[in-house]
Amino acid sequence: MIEKVYQYSTSDDKVVEKLIMDDNVNYIHMVFGKDEGLPEHYSNSNVYMNVIRGKLSIALNDQEVHSYEKGTLLEIPYNTKMNVGNANEEVLELIVVKAPAPQNYKK
Repeated sequence: MIEKVYQYSTSDDKVVEKLIMDDNVNYIHMVFGKDEGLPEHYSNSNVYMNVIRGKLSIALNDQEVHSYEKGTLLEIPYNTKMNVGNANEEVLELIVVKAPAPQNYKK
């Protein structure tokens, strides 16, 4: 078999699944219920967030919180302060891609 197959959660339970973490790219699947999310942190590479379902609530650097609905793809530059979460009733599902992989990011 040439292809490599990855399985990810299809439930509504909170999950952060690191599906691909190689030298080229990090590919992460996330699901958050209301008032769930990630701890505040700084991006360690270029980050691409694809909202699959629900509505993403995100504050970057010193900006106020913005909301993005399913079907939105965000590009967030390296070294940006991020507050990522779900402030809504509907379950939030994201695909997060970091490229290049953080260990290979050239500043």
